[in-house]
Amino acid sequence: MSHQSDLIGQDILAYLAQHERKELLRFLTCGNVDDGKSTLIGRLLHDSKMIYEDHLEAITKDSKKVGTTGDDIDLALLVDGLQAEREQGITIDVAYRYFSTAKRKFIIADTPGHEQYTRNMATGASTCDLAIILIDARYGVQTQTKRHSFIASLLGIKHIVVAVNKMDLKDFDQGVFEQIKADYLAFAGKINLRPTTLEFVPMSALKGDNVVNKSERSPWYTGQSLMEILETVEVAGDRNFDDLRFPVQYVNRPNLNFRGFAGTLASGVVRKGDEVMALPSGKTSKVKSIVTFEGELEHAGPGQAITLTLEDEIDVSRGDMLVHADNRPQVTDSFEAMLVWMGEEPMLPGKKYDIKRATSYVPGSIPSIVHRVDVNTLEQGAASELRLNEIGRVKVALDASIALDGYEYNRTTGAFIVVDRLTNGTVGAGMIIADPVAHGGGQHGRLAHVSTEERASRFGQQPATVLFSGLSGAGKSTLAYAVERKLFDMGRAVYVLDGQNLRHDLNKGLPQDRAGRAENWRRAAHVARQFNEAGMIALAAFVAPDAEGREQAKALIGAERMVTVYVQASPQICRERDPQGLYAAGGDNIPGEGFPYDVPLDADLVIDTQAQSVEEGVKAVLDLLRSRGSI
Repeated sequence: MSHQSDLIGQDILAYLAQHERKELLRFLTCGNVDDGKSTLIGRLLHDSKMIYEDHLEAITKDSKKVGTTGDDIDLALLVDGLQAEREQGITIDVAYRYFSTAKRKFIIADTPGHEQYTRNMATGASTCDLAIILIDARYGVQTQTKRHSFIASLLGIKHIVVAVNKMDLKDFDQGVFEQIKADYLAFAGKINLRPTTLEFVPMSALKGDNVVNKSERSPWYTGQSLMEILETVEVAGDRNFDDLRFPVQYVNRPNLNFRGFAGTLASGVVRKGDEVMALPSGKTSKVKSIVTFEGELEHAGPGQAITLTLEDEIDVSRGDMLVHADNRPQVTDSFEAMLVWMGEEPMLPGKKYDIKRATSYVPGSIPSIVHRVDVNTLEQGAASELRLNEIGRVKVALDASIALDGYEYNRTTGAFIVVDRLTNGTVGAGMIIADPVAHGGGQHGRLAHVSTEERASRFGQQPATVLFSGLSGAGKSTLAYAVERKLFDMGRAVYVLDGQNLRHDLNKGLPQDRAGRAENWRRAAHVARQFNEAGMIALAAFVAPDAEGREQAKALIGAERMVTVYVQASPQICRERDPQGLYAAGGDNIPGEGFPYDVPLDADLVIDTQAQSVEEGVKAVLDLLRSRGSI
């Protein structure tokens, strides 16, 4: 008897060992509420004999009570677990299902199709190798088909199966299938969707056609059934074996003689004796041993949990990354990324968040949104915030540098989550946009200066200097500050240089005569130029009485950046306004009376403050800046 039980025990162990060796495929099902997702998953489980008898019996009973399929078993009930969900007819959240066949193990991420569950789909898709996009044969490519395909491509899913479901309702008409295929391919071309595999399968999840078994009702379809695709699609090659990326999760120091760095190998292959570099420090050493629970290894590959020991005592801590010395990722504290916002509170540019990437946890902020993507039309538009379930391209700034790759090249070192510092909840998921780093790359040399173009791009404007020139009392400062307020409220980087204020510090002691006023503007023009170099718009309110001085300033700042606005008012009105008491004091320092004021005959804009209101003047200046491409 004991011999028999030993044999059974050996059989069980052999079965488990064989099961463990099977390759795992994670896949995602996405479709609208009525596209038949739950029925499809139920059919996969049913036809691959993955349902226990008692479970099937319970489902058969439930089908008569709450099913939607008449006398047939409602296989959707296998998946739509909760009674409350069934009664509402919708599935929410991400449900993970596990099953296996003789060839493979599978994890299904089942995500809801509605727009308000974009974050759920992104969560489910983030670890998947393949996406099944369901299309109802009656309706063809719909808005949600495009949305799901966009998110799948955004999250780097390399294999896509377009399952054209409910073909039984279209009598398996080949023309219907081919039209849907053509429509989908036309759309895929527009969004640059280029998966490694793109398959189209005509099927009926309800009846089982082409799901697990090939159907006789579509003799014109010569491809594989859905299950055959799932069992044979080549996913092992998707992993990155070239770039060694080992994020350190834990420094293991059980005694004085052992110091190892534990973690999961994100990509690449590491061998004993390899020269490695710790980032961001740039210190190098060699791999002494590769330790695992089962013993030491000669080499390890992507996805393996290992502990590395090094020949030298170099400083490495959690959050650092070990890489091959001749293949280094970018080390930086700022980057651009696509961000899916998951928080109830909107994402506010400039607010402090914690950015978690692999094992690194660094405070940072999102200074600006490059554009928001409408998940339904896929159009790009300007945005001042990202709300729940919205997606945008953003700029991220960290308090410390980290080693990173583009998400397209490495899904571990190119992904991050945004954590709210007060609630500790995950509020965003991001995919880093970065070019691949050439071998021997890395940015450990001298960093390039920030260019004016980069600054202009960040502020979303072209730098300019607007000189408001005119007699004392014409309304130059009033207009300049009103323009500043309007531009600032529009999110622009802008500052007023006021001739009167500069006399208190930078230009202290300059006389109020013609030469002194010309010098006041000449010096200020140098400051305005610096502001422009910083990407800002400078608004300068100066009498600037000398035509030659104005020309020199234009040459200094650049004709393409310099805008002259002649602020006009009659000497009588200026005398009545007299904001500085200049006219009341009398003397020789009154522009246009005590000394000549050269009227700017070549001004880009003339504003008569007697005839135009401040609001009208502001609008005229903004229109001019827009026409020149500054804002």
